[in-house]
Amino acid sequence: MKKISSRYKIRNTVASIGIFDSVHRGHRKILKRLVDEARREKRKSLVITFHPHPRKILHPKARVPFITSLDHRLRLIKAMDVDFLAVVKFTKYISTMNAEDFISDIIVRTLNIKALVVGENFLFGKNGKGDFSALKKAAKKYGFKVFAVRSVKIKGKVVSSTRIRRAIEKGDLKSASLMLGRPVAILGTVVKGRRVGRKIGFPTANIDPHHEAIPPSGVYAVDAKLKNRYYKAVLNIGRSPTFGPSIEPTIELHILDFNKIIYKKEVEIAFKKKLRNEKRFSSIGSLREQIKKDIQKASVLDSVRLWRASSNDIL
Repeated sequence: MKKISSRYKIRNTVASIGIFDSVHRGHRKILKRLVDEARREKRKSLVITFHPHPRKILHPKARVPFITSLDHRLRLIKAMDVDFLAVVKFTKYISTMNAEDFISDIIVRTLNIKALVVGENFLFGKNGKGDFSALKKAAKKYGFKVFAVRSVKIKGKVVSSTRIRRAIEKGDLKSASLMLGRPVAILGTVVKGRRVGRKIGFPTANIDPHHEAIPPSGVYAVDAKLKNRYYKAVLNIGRSPTFGPSIEPTIELHILDFNKIIYKKEVEIAFKKKLRNEKRFSSIGSLREQIKKDIQKASVLDSVRLWRASSNDIL
């Protein structure tokens, strides 16, 4: 897959447009249909996404924690075998384009898209007034094909980023993973910490997450991915109350049987199970003994069953 800027005019493609925050089961169904239609038409597939998220521009004061950062989103989309990816800078000007102008200026004139694959609830144009019915009329007018992909439902409810976000934030990792079609994960960069873990015999890597939807505080058994290799690990999310109540929230990763320096490296952390709530211990010795128990529990858990982004099935 080639990543392209919004200025680069890829033409005559089969395309899909969306934010794709989390690249959940519904998104993957759309992207799989996109790739299939492109192959059937013997054309290239193109995914058009936006950054920053439109809500950041339209409602800058609203708190909307995003499930995936742009980089994480692109990695997940890349796994779907699409040919090209256009990251369009979302601006207030774009938000004011009406549905007709959006189609004529972007879909037809700029990209000359031959077919468009979208979700059945796809909305576009100013205030989201353009729906699939308007898209079908425009397709007939301008001579391109359009395909609607039905939403994915689990227990009768449509899978959505909003539902996934709420599940992650309240700690319902099982439901979130089911809707994602993969484990809940954090992508972040290792940054400098206070090195407290090293002092008590359990070195940790402080993680600066690239996105905002994070599970609640607690201790988790996780898998840490570094350079396409997975390691068993224990993750602490919280304020480390044993070392003082004023400490800012942190995400600290202890990788089992690992002694490499990974400062400034990117790491993807996949959640397996919550081991316990965060608590304050009466002494460092008590904390050390509990960490040993946490590590023992994490070491016997199987690694997460990895999900291939191009499939709706578990490997």
